[in-house]
Amino acid sequence: MEKQPLPTDDGDTGTAPSETEGGAGGQQGSSEPVARAGWNSKIEYFLAQVGFSVGLGNVWRFPYLCHQNGGGAFLLLYVLLMLVVGIPLFFLELAAGQAIRQGSIGVWKCISPRLAGVGYSSCVVCFFVALYYNVILAWSIFYLGNSFQSPLPWEQCPTQGNVTVKECEKSSPTSYFWYRKALDITGSIDEVGSFNPYITCCLLAAWTVVCLGMFKGIKSSVKVMYFSSIFPYVVLLCFLVRGLLLDGALDGIAYMFYPKLEIWADVQVWRQAATQVFFALGLGFGSVIAYSSYNPKNNNCHRDAFTVSAINFLTSVLASLVVFAVLGFRAKMKALECVASNMKELSDQFLRSDVDTDLMPSFNYSDPGSVALEAYRDWFQRHGNKVPGNFTDCDLEKEMQQGVEGTGLAFIAFTEAMSLLPGSPFWSALFFLMLLNLGLSTMFGTMEGILAPLSERFATLANNKTKFTIFSCAAGFLLGLLFSQRCGSYFVMMFDDYSATLPLIIVVLFETFSVSWLYGADRFLDDIEAMLGWRPHVIYKYLWKYICLLAMLGLLGATTIRMFIERPTYLAWNQETLSLTARAV
Repeated sequence: MEKQPLPTDDGDTGTAPSETEGGAGGQQGSSEPVARAGWNSKIEYFLAQVGFSVGLGNVWRFPYLCHQNGGGAFLLLYVLLMLVVGIPLFFLELAAGQAIRQGSIGVWKCISPRLAGVGYSSCVVCFFVALYYNVILAWSIFYLGNSFQSPLPWEQCPTQGNVTVKECEKSSPTSYFWYRKALDITGSIDEVGSFNPYITCCLLAAWTVVCLGMFKGIKSSVKVMYFSSIFPYVVLLCFLVRGLLLDGALDGIAYMFYPKLEIWADVQVWRQAATQVFFALGLGFGSVIAYSSYNPKNNNCHRDAFTVSAINFLTSVLASLVVFAVLGFRAKMKALECVASNMKELSDQFLRSDVDTDLMPSFNYSDPGSVALEAYRDWFQRHGNKVPGNFTDCDLEKEMQQGVEGTGLAFIAFTEAMSLLPGSPFWSALFFLMLLNLGLSTMFGTMEGILAPLSERFATLANNKTKFTIFSCAAGFLLGLLFSQRCGSYFVMMFDDYSATLPLIIVVLFETFSVSWLYGADRFLDDIEAMLGWRPHVIYKYLWKYICLLAMLGLLGATTIRMFIERPTYLAWNQETLSLTARAV
């Protein structure tokens, strides 16, 4: 049975294709408003699309993956997967949204009434992500509020009477502040505990900001994005310039980008790179489709796909340079503290016992500040185990590995590094304001992926969109109270690891299959040609039909197998050992 092409004017809601597929489009058309909002300028659209795709993952997830999986070799693998899988799928979503001019539900129902569930699935996943993502914004607000004091509350351990708190003394001031002051964390996810009043108030503030930003749809959210999408780049550049001037910065950058080509043979590295491409571009959320649907029909969405993807990748690289420049400085400071401690021990041993002079170092160990890290490590490897005393290897690489992923990077490692800088409250306020703005831009896109398609699908919601926005944010706050408990950060970890990955892979798999095989890749290219006035290269047909589809199937298989083989776990703070311990659910 021959299908009709996609809609060609703004007023066509796609009922013809739906009727051809089974007659479900007639009722659909009556419930969708004909009028369609639009961007006031191309800059607004770019700010929204870039703001959504560039999020917290660019700052704390990508640098960790790059560092753990071969440095420069991982970058090459990431670029390869971005070109052959990420950009083609991103272009597919942009073109579908722009052609049909509806949200995710309307787009996939227009292609086939049987695919409406794909759009609803995107909305559900968006809501799950919004629930825990806004909790991270609440944490950022909490730290931002605590940044306006000197010294910073996480610079030194608190005292009880004249005694330093043992939990802080045996861990670190930043770890103690994060686990005990900010989260007041329990020992496991089973220990529910009470609500954390500070985080609950910050969560309310975060949802209030999101609600105010989404109050009038894209007309109000884009005004916020003029600041929230641009400000993070200003901060990253400031941190980069400041970071490169720090001792140890180049060591940190070299450590991160050092290529390890053997990782290309590891299937898990390919899985992690593909997953990062997938999440970096925001595929499957429906937000890309929603934002693109507000574009004029003749907008060059092909160029947009490459431009937004390039900005996203370069932002990840910029963030990685900043993170490892600052962490390199932190690691160098901690390594030098280790050297000073060992030199003191060596001086004491020399005074207390008869140490063979041949084992003593050639450098001036009585002045720890003058001892170079390389000189100490060279002596330690040759004679460290022969000299009486408890000496340790002050390994810069080992220090670099401490807390470089996720919340550990943002709220412990990077926070500790900033506390070592002159004017630390200023840099701390900048950093957490940047995190807040990165998260806000992503939250606006995530909420648009919920509100836009549901408002178009149901006339009642469209006629009461402001009330619907307020209700959605209020529901998000109430359900988000789960994460403001003392064990709430464990739920954030579990949601981040398991609630979105598999559903989104399935959503994008169905999107790719429906366009390339059910609707037809050639016919979709015909529709794009009618929009743009020129036909994209035929390579997209084969990428959509074979490469992207096989890649998504492979990613689905690898993710499913991993979930069955490895029991779901989370990292719990052990108050006795003062370390993170993996616990099974």
